[in-house]
Amino acid sequence: MKAPKTHGNVFTLREVLGEAERGGYAVGSFAPRYTAMIRPVLRAGEEARSPLIVQISQKELSRAAIALHEFAAEFYAALGDEGISIPVVLHLDHTKDPGVVRAAISAGFTSVMIDASERPLWENIAITREIVAYARVRGVSVEAELGKIGTTDFVETDADEELYTNPQEAEVFVRETEVDALAVSVGTAHGVYEVRQPKIDYERLAAIRRLTSVPLVLHGGSGVPAEMMGRAIRMPGGGISKVNIATDLEVACLGALGRKDRMLDAECSALPIEKLEKARAAVQRTAMEKITNFLDSRGRSETFLATQK
Repeated sequence: MKAPKTHGNVFTLREVLGEAERGGYAVGSFAPRYTAMIRPVLRAGEEARSPLIVQISQKELSRAAIALHEFAAEFYAALGDEGISIPVVLHLDHTKDPGVVRAAISAGFTSVMIDASERPLWENIAITREIVAYARVRGVSVEAELGKIGTTDFVETDADEELYTNPQEAEVFVRETEVDALAVSVGTAHGVYEVRQPKIDYERLAAIRRLTSVPLVLHGGSGVPAEMMGRAIRMPGGGISKVNIATDLEVACLGALGRKDRMLDAECSALPIEKLEKARAAVQRTAMEKITNFLDSRGRSETFLATQK
């Protein structure tokens, strides 16, 4: 199904990130990883009056046994049930299969990510350009990745291989694909930082910014110190406009339940209501903390919505 147009506050990534870049803040792209945790993320955004993105990756869908249409259906149901009025985006994160991208667009996702970053540059360009052409005529924005972002938990990506984004290649990539947002590799990693420490190559990020015109995305936002992230967001000339946050939400959810092992989506939804609400409260607190102290997006909804009138 297409995104229900009765929800006038559902936007594309290009719309939301463009305003964030102009405003000098970042929008959190929160991956609840369980359909039951979509609502607390939306509640946090509504309470903070912050634009936000709800996302899930191809691997997360598979790992938790969630169908694309189930995730989308819960997202749109929650918008109505919770009276959500802030600007929101429904985003498909890391996905390598163009068929999954097309299915997400049919299910109502307003933004998708095609990740061909493991391919040589011109293959990545060709694959991304095809997805951009398909999505654009359907009113959907596209994020792509250049470079390789490492991982510590293998939930979103397959290998802990890291290759920093080349600024000159980024210039060519953006020009040739006309992509709406670019995920860059500048030192962060997916998952929990245990041995390695988070870092951001600010000089590389500044060079990428000078040579490209689209909003930049930082994956691996969980565990990065707020002051480090703030510098990346507020760099002169524009910095990071979208930050992916997944692991911190799942850690909060599982911690509230007193467990470390992950669940299938059906198991999470079947939790006794008191346990489910305890987990939701923890996820909402975590999302609120990120919005307030990490992204500087609190209270930004009204400015964005005013530009849409």
